[in-house]
Amino acid sequence: MHPNDRSVPVVLKISFTAFMAILVPAYWSAYGPTNFLYFCDVALFAVLVAVWTDSALLVSAAAVGILVPQALWVLDFGLRLVGAAPTGMTAYMFDQNLELFYRGLSLFHGWLPFLLIYLVYRLGYDKRAIWLWTVTAEALLLICYWFMPAPSGAERVVGQVNPPVNINYVHGLSDAAPQTMMSPTLWIALLMIALPLLVYLPTHVMLNRWRGKIATETTPEISSIHE
Repeated sequence: MHPNDRSVPVVLKISFTAFMAILVPAYWSAYGPTNFLYFCDVALFAVLVAVWTDSALLVSAAAVGILVPQALWVLDFGLRLVGAAPTGMTAYMFDQNLELFYRGLSLFHGWLPFLLIYLVYRLGYDKRAIWLWTVTAEALLLICYWFMPAPSGAERVVGQVNPPVNINYVHGLSDAAPQTMMSPTLWIALLMIALPLLVYLPTHVMLNRWRGKIATETTPEISSIHE
């Protein structure tokens, strides 16, 4: 590989596209199109475009938005494997009523953050990412709050389309019932403030510093090659 070649390897482009070609129709059939309003699913589509266009901006935006939540998913899943149950985030992965095929597809939550780290290393980090993701996320939160269904307590029926509820936790942390700690308006307002300040901004700072350090370390080697 030429030292200046930062494009995504073809095998990765094809592999990721093949995965999406399986996941999209499967999720559409099982959960309906509104399932793709989840942040993690939006990130998948951003990565799909990014790997074919070598877009550092799209990869960086996806990384800013989901590295922290997906890291928590990985932690929760790992602890559940050894018998602990810190949160309900990955409980569905152990639900025998949910087909193994769909649980297998959902394992992307576990490998996607590592893929994003690799892609940021490969393509670079675009500082505009925090603004792109923040605007996207705020719009999604409002759409999900005003137009998508809230938790109803209804049982999910195996074999039938089960449209998601409480997408991106806009009504609380549980899909069984809305939160009651505060007014719904205050909850969504706090969510729209907390995510950018406590999740996106720290991730942006970390990625910007990390990628800058890598660039500094590799530049001398590249320069010496051109001399």
